[in-house]
Amino acid sequence: MGDAAGLQDSRTPKAERYATDGQIPRCRKIRFFVVLMLFTGMANAYVMRTNMSVAIVAMVNHTAISDDKSSPQSKERDGDFEWSYKLQGYILSSFFYGYVLTQIPFGLMIKYYGARHFLGWGMMINSLAAFFIPISARSGGAIGLCVVRFIQGLGEGPIVPCSHSLLAQWVPPDERSLAGAAVYAGAQFGTIVSMPLSGLLAHYGFDGGWPSIFYVFGLFSTIWCVIFIWLVQESPAASTRISEAERRHIIEAIWQAQPEQARGSIPFVGIAKSMPFYAILVAHAGQNYGYETLMTMLPTYMYRVLDVNIQANGLISSLPYLAMWILAIVFGIVADCLIRRNCSITVVRKLMNSLGQYGPALALISVGFVHHSLWLTCVIFILGMGLNGAIYSGFKINHLDLSPRFAGLLISITNCVANLVGLLAPMVAGHVIDPKPSVENWRIVLYIAAGMFVFTASFYNVFASGKPQW
Repeated sequence: MGDAAGLQDSRTPKAERYATDGQIPRCRKIRFFVVLMLFTGMANAYVMRTNMSVAIVAMVNHTAISDDKSSPQSKERDGDFEWSYKLQGYILSSFFYGYVLTQIPFGLMIKYYGARHFLGWGMMINSLAAFFIPISARSGGAIGLCVVRFIQGLGEGPIVPCSHSLLAQWVPPDERSLAGAAVYAGAQFGTIVSMPLSGLLAHYGFDGGWPSIFYVFGLFSTIWCVIFIWLVQESPAASTRISEAERRHIIEAIWQAQPEQARGSIPFVGIAKSMPFYAILVAHAGQNYGYETLMTMLPTYMYRVLDVNIQANGLISSLPYLAMWILAIVFGIVADCLIRRNCSITVVRKLMNSLGQYGPALALISVGFVHHSLWLTCVIFILGMGLNGAIYSGFKINHLDLSPRFAGLLISITNCVANLVGLLAPMVAGHVIDPKPSVENWRIVLYIAAGMFVFTASFYNVFASGKPQW
């Protein structure tokens, strides 16, 4: 299936790339629909991933596990589970154990069997498992809950490699920065939806509040899966709904870009020796550690340090992701404009990645000193996470520059390693704050994440490339 994909350096004159009739550039209806479905799929994936971060605040009896029985939070309704911060860290990480196991196998199978069904049916498993979370927690405790979250992770594993593969099939080279940013910004959109609605459902929902989070989002995600499997096709060549003009435009633009030597078997040795590939891998690992630290622990930080109640917690925690979503699109437009104006793809990727990783590192270092002010904390998180949106035009789309044919495999490898690193984030945070969730201990958590951002961004700037490799 991957044979319809290819890459070109966008510095090639546009007239040469699109040697077709003048109607073609306007025929974007079907590929826009595919990008829209991938965007909403990514949003669904992150809704299912992040809703536990808010739900666990409502599930845990904070009075029972806190040394400070007179804290403002103790006046609120506590949950039923006496789970320590260490145990909460393991629960939040359990999803990622399943998630990483399916990355590389699906990355390999995509080349032979396509991406569409793996993505659709994998997300269906993820969605249906959500309905079993309340009963697993109530009947099986932390272990039962971890098992179901592990299964959800298994189902969600194909989302990134399959999305990358479908982007390579459907999107011409000079549209990929924006299309990639749009699709992966679905992660932020999903978090924006998940966190405030999870907070409201935890307080006002049915069946005790927090269980309704998983019933409601599980239902919507299941509906998306049915629509995706029914309507999205593997490639323009396989689509029965696409116009002939759009089909010809996409296929010609992609194949003109692909060097002949890239059309062979999987270059395992070349990948293993490639420093540009390792640059992406390292940047991806640092991004996941920093991002997972915030995604899984920010609601707890807001609750324990800033005394934000459960209703407001989800809304406030979602604001940084709103900024990231908006700026990811802006940075994608800027990156594509720079590439069309003959700016080196390598320079554009490094510039965007620097904004996307050094920016949040500075924010994480700063935020630990403004805990006395909720609004100032929010401003710093919003600015830092907003800048983080640039990574979608940096390392996150760089796999397609190196080799669109093998982009699904490349990102499955980097995403697997990155999530192995990322799953450590809530566990490390839980161990650091468990003895005493003080501001000083939270600063340590934030400094570790900031250090990961700085080191990995610097490594990327030294070794990354935007030139075709295979």
